[in-house]
Amino acid sequence: MRYRPIDRDPDDQRLGRFIPDDWHHVESYPLTAQARPVHVPVVIGVNWYAEFDEPQSDRRGLEFVARGGPGSLTSIRGGHAVCLEPGGEPDQDQWWEFYDQGSEGACVGFAWSRCMTILNKEFYTARWLWDRAKERDQWAETNPGDDNGTSCRAAAEVLASAGHVDWDDSFAGHNHTRRGGYAPDAGDGIKVFRWAVSVDEVHSVLGNAKADELGAVPVLNSWGTNYPHRVWMPDEVLDRLIREDGEIAVPTDR
Repeated sequence: MRYRPIDRDPDDQRLGRFIPDDWHHVESYPLTAQARPVHVPVVIGVNWYAEFDEPQSDRRGLEFVARGGPGSLTSIRGGHAVCLEPGGEPDQDQWWEFYDQGSEGACVGFAWSRCMTILNKEFYTARWLWDRAKERDQWAETNPGDDNGTSCRAAAEVLASAGHVDWDDSFAGHNHTRRGGYAPDAGDGIKVFRWAVSVDEVHSVLGNAKADELGAVPVLNSWGTNYPHRVWMPDEVLDRLIREDGEIAVPTDR
């Protein structure tokens, strides 16, 4: 079972994205010219390298990871899911602060919830989505209440079939048992999801002129304000991650 990109637990509990055992979802739902939204966020599940932990500023003050390109990458620390930001920098500072997954392996739930917030301008209950994705994924070992991660595909299927749960401040501190009683709203989900297989497809969907100019994509991590709001990942690095069993999910909002 290939549930992690390394043959051990990740170096950091937050790096909990699992790699699917099969790729029928990518083969069955490719991104096509007829079904290609524009100016939307993208959710990626990829290997997370040590060089991504500490972004570095360039002379313009932009934060980059792995500026040296794919040849500069050393060790994989686990698997991670993050949201890529579309053009116009719509992600707000309060969203950056809100979507902090803490020390849990909940990155898939947080990446998809950040994506839905960009689309709908509402806060969502990321740990509820994490719970439901673990119920739906292909691994018996992943269950609500544990710290295991899940796949980007599983969370996308939840959003397409059930929708999402709006955040309410009264939810703070709830465990997985309490979250199990939340009622999702289908209108807060996605209509369909497609899978990109190239950097060019990612750029075409993001519609981000700055990303096109820089030859890089903007990453919105879910590690709170201790990590930069947005960091730039060179296209050549993303290309390598795609080829290393990366899941590149493109949502079509309802």
